Amino acid sequence: MTETESGLDKVTEVLNWRDSKLFSAAERVALEYAERITYTDQQVDDALFAEVKRHFTEAQIVELTAAIAMENFRSKFNPPLGIEAQGFCLVPARK
Repeated sequence: MTETESGLDKVTEVLNWRDSKLFSAAERVALEYAERITYTDQQVDDALFAEVKRHFTEAQIVELTAAIAMENFRSKFNPPLGIEAQGFCLVPARK
């Protein structure tokens, strides 16, 4: 399997990241961190932040946090302006 195929497999599995065997420990922590930042009913507590710090440097944490915040911004900014997906990423079909 090529690196690209592996990356595409991860994209298709991202909604099931907790159960998928494709993600490393660092990727799982980053995904948990992203969810906790994204959902308003959740928080990044001290325990999770300690896990984040185990896997990432301070600079990486800042960059990761900024990337998550930017995607959250786009998810709120684009729809009211009618800005639709450009087809650059795999978007799961709605049920």
